[in-house]
Amino acid sequence: MIRVHDLHRHFGGFRAVDGASLHIRKGSITGLIGPNGAGKSTLFNVIAGVLSPTSGRVEMDGEDVTGLAPHQLFHKGLLRTFQMAHEFASMTVRENLMMVPPRQSGETLVNAWLKRGAIRAEEAALRRRADEVLDFLTISHVADEKAGNLSGGQKKLLELGRCMMVDAKIVFLDEVGAGVNRTLLGTIADAIIRLNRERGYTFCVIEHDMDFIGKLCDPVIVMAEGKVLAEGPAAHIMENEAVIEAYLGRGLKNKDKVGA
Repeated sequence: MIRVHDLHRHFGGFRAVDGASLHIRKGSITGLIGPNGAGKSTLFNVIAGVLSPTSGRVEMDGEDVTGLAPHQLFHKGLLRTFQMAHEFASMTVRENLMMVPPRQSGETLVNAWLKRGAIRAEEAALRRRADEVLDFLTISHVADEKAGNLSGGQKKLLELGRCMMVDAKIVFLDEVGAGVNRTLLGTIADAIIRLNRERGYTFCVIEHDMDFIGKLCDPVIVMAEGKVLAEGPAAHIMENEAVIEAYLGRGLKNKDKVGA
């Protein structure tokens, strides 16, 4: 679904992404790991259109999408979440979901005056869809809560819900487990697996929790110093000497596994 060819993103003399090439298979849950400063989030930002590449190419379903803006990629089914959830804090959880689908009838002044019946019907359908999403994610009990009052894990579930409101093709999740307790992290993992298996979503996940990566992801791609260092099943990656050295430094290769 996604192919990245010799991608570079420089900030002055600093090469945050330095010739990365990789592909994300349709229907997979691909993990992207690496030490801090490896270029993972920058790579996500370039793929998702938040940053323009210095050079290189990004393809989605065989189409060159290099440099397209986030809203253009959104309409193609590519969504990206962030380490810190970006909810609309003063709106309810249900309202956060209902506002996601684009081109709603009530967005134009003319329709607001002349097509009130159609707008009410559309909003009722959106409300039903939002409630189905909340039920799927097991957070129906907070539907009428202000989104700003949610816990960190609930906000991450809400971000997944927003992706479901537009039937995303591929979702890039940046440190979905950051600040989330173990119980809710399990709920998030189960939701990702169900969306992948039951609804065909493709995911690419940045995460430092290797247990989480091991449960979810195949394959796992490792970045270091802006380049792709290794790729393979999680169990093999955790035993890869080059990966262990990238995480732990020279002289520490005898550690049990990555993240030990």
